[in-house]
Amino acid sequence: MSIEQTSPNPGASGAAKPRVAIVFGGRSSEHGISVSTAASVLRSIDRSKYEVLPIGITHEGRWALVDDDPARMSITDGKLPDVDGIAGSTEGQVALPGSPASREVVWSEPGAAPKALGEVDVVLPLLHGPWGEDGTLQGLLELSGVPYVGSGVLASAVGMDKEFTKRILESHGIGVGSYTVVKRDWETEEGRAAARTRIAALGLPLFVKPCRAGSSIGITKVKDLADLDTAIDEARRHDPKVIVERGVEGREIECAVLEFEDGPRASVPAEVLVGGGYEFYDFEAKYIDSSEVRIPAELDADDTAEIRRQAVAAFEALGCEGLARVDFFRLTDGSWVVNEINTMPGFTPISAYPKMWEASGLPYAELIDRLLQAALRRSTGLR
Repeated sequence: MSIEQTSPNPGASGAAKPRVAIVFGGRSSEHGISVSTAASVLRSIDRSKYEVLPIGITHEGRWALVDDDPARMSITDGKLPDVDGIAGSTEGQVALPGSPASREVVWSEPGAAPKALGEVDVVLPLLHGPWGEDGTLQGLLELSGVPYVGSGVLASAVGMDKEFTKRILESHGIGVGSYTVVKRDWETEEGRAAARTRIAALGLPLFVKPCRAGSSIGITKVKDLADLDTAIDEARRHDPKVIVERGVEGREIECAVLEFEDGPRASVPAEVLVGGGYEFYDFEAKYIDSSEVRIPAELDADDTAEIRRQAVAAFEALGCEGLARVDFFRLTDGSWVVNEINTMPGFTPISAYPKMWEASGLPYAELIDRLLQAALRRSTGLR
């Protein structure tokens, strides 16, 4: 991509169309899923209403200009895309404004004078996982004074951390499953012994997860305590903080929440039907073999109303803004527990969040438009 192709527009105050910086990729293990999400958004965003500036963040954290070419950003033959493979330069980098006084984005290369790329009106941060979905990018945008789609710093951080999500939901009377957390205590023999005792009390089977990751990366289902140490070590490859949850029997139901002018509303729910020999909805089942997601879920009117109520309650308990996907289990006794909340759910062609809203009467392109318009109306800072 040549820098000349991204010549400055009149800026936030003078542009005929709002300019959207679509930021994706990132340093987390969900890098490829984020790139694929960006591809779907670039294909669908209304170009008659918005000017687009695609910015990819490499695995190393460099902000790079990329071509506006969704075909190069898609999952192909089971292979995840990578920002390094689509970046226009291997050395230059994009920089956001350093203060709220300007929204001008700058491109710089070693040994060359910085080049202005024009102002941006709003950022659509499509990053998943740490260093993007966890409040870090949101804090940077707050400091820069640039409006952005989605939850603020606190809700993003809490939603990323499965332990604190559960703590806050429990404090609001919203059901969660039994769990315990393993931290750096695992690095000593005494700490390991104590952790094994706590975990054994939960009963089997267990799900061992990185506490601050998504897309089912690093998760292991443990049916024998002899396999516990290996599962925790695998989760710790992605996060030094690990959550261990007691397995539950029931149906896996998801619900999408979107903030409207009069407050958050919930979509029709969806049910995840894991097939193909997978024991749970892991990374391969989600993104490679594409397990079935039934929309709407086959629930009676009372159950549908209850899960929609609880989805909005969970959204408000965490202080979310813009959007979130709330994942539930409906237990065999008829009760509900929240599994987790995603404050920036996937927007790939197979992602449940946009599909649930489409089934609720809001097509993909209109969903993106509503999110961007809400962000443009919202100020940065305390609110």
